[in-house]
Amino acid sequence: MRSSKTFSVIFWINQKKATNNQCLVYVRVTINKKRLNISLKRKVPVDLWNSKTRRLNGNSSKVKDINNFLDEANGRLFQIYQDLKYEGEFITTDLVKSRYLGEELGNQKSLQELFTYHRGKIENTLAKGSIRNFGVTERYVNKFLSSKLKTTDVYLSKLNYEFISDFEVFLSSYYPKGHPKAMSHNTVMKHIQRLRKIVTLGYNLEWLDNDPFRRWKTTFEKNEREFLSEIELSNLETAVMPIDRLDRVRDMFVFSSYTGISYTDLIKLTKDNIVLGMDGNQWIIYTRQKTNTTVKVPLLDTALQILEKYQGHPITEVTETLLPCLTNEKLNVFLKEVALVGGIKKNLTFHMARHTFATTVTLSNGVPIETVSKMLGHTKLSTTQIYARVLENKVSHDMNVLRGILNARENGS
Repeated sequence: MRSSKTFSVIFWINQKKATNNQCLVYVRVTINKKRLNISLKRKVPVDLWNSKTRRLNGNSSKVKDINNFLDEANGRLFQIYQDLKYEGEFITTDLVKSRYLGEELGNQKSLQELFTYHRGKIENTLAKGSIRNFGVTERYVNKFLSSKLKTTDVYLSKLNYEFISDFEVFLSSYYPKGHPKAMSHNTVMKHIQRLRKIVTLGYNLEWLDNDPFRRWKTTFEKNEREFLSEIELSNLETAVMPIDRLDRVRDMFVFSSYTGISYTDLIKLTKDNIVLGMDGNQWIIYTRQKTNTTVKVPLLDTALQILEKYQGHPITEVTETLLPCLTNEKLNVFLKEVALVGGIKKNLTFHMARHTFATTVTLSNGVPIETVSKMLGHTKLSTTQIYARVLENKVSHDMNVLRGILNARENGS
């Protein structure tokens, strides 16, 4: 662990609390502008205190004893600091104080200890993507500790509103490698949100006495989620792709647009996921990786046609999957070519297919939001409400219905 760069010790007296010309002497330990006062539990004569030398004036045996005591305290504090550096400890004023007073800090937990505990807790309970996201947040916290606090760890007792606020400022000005600009506000908030979950775990474990997030409010900016309109989706479906690779990518996107299945879940689908529903139609039943919930989706004709197209395909025969899948990175790269051929001017990404299913295919055609939420595998209806946008054609349709009702009333009167 890296230690702090600055360390200073000064002695002072609190003359305001002097009685009978006697007052307590304190030592102020400062580490990287963070200071802490320690009472030495010794009283000294106010009129003999020299504020420049930080010692008593005079040659009496009592004065010499006190000055020697202060010299020993000064030497001991500096030795403690050197010892901590040698031990590789992350040095704080509290740690120096505890060493000086002979107190034990063994029961105090650090942030790195909490990270380790949290990683073990989520290892078999969260999806790989969620675990990876927590790991990214951890790395940013470590970068913050290293660059701003000049350490690799802090005690949980040191976490406060200032720490969170400084971490937010750090993230807002941090330029991730390979990115053309700093993080967006919402990305910053997601990292702080994950840190909050980790710290809340520590609070519930009683590893820290106070919740540093109790006054913190996470704010998110509303972002419009892009999707394909009915015309754009139709153009994409009917576009003639020049090569087989783009044809397969287009089919995967269209299949997702008519089922709402994400890439992570789509690449795992096999014939075992296809079942005959009680309505006599074919359904896809799978467990969504992100939420570990069972999702049941009736297959629409377009989706069925795509599945039939790839029955017996050389790739699906080998992989035993329903569709000939590619890596997510290649898929999104190839989608740019698909968009160009299909005349789509939007920045086509595979996740846009899920948005298209929620908005264009289902909600805009009158499918109740509760039903859409179940088919998307959402655990909260509020998550689905993000997609519940009102399209222009829906507004036009509803207003035409209203116009007809008003006209009928007027003609009837």
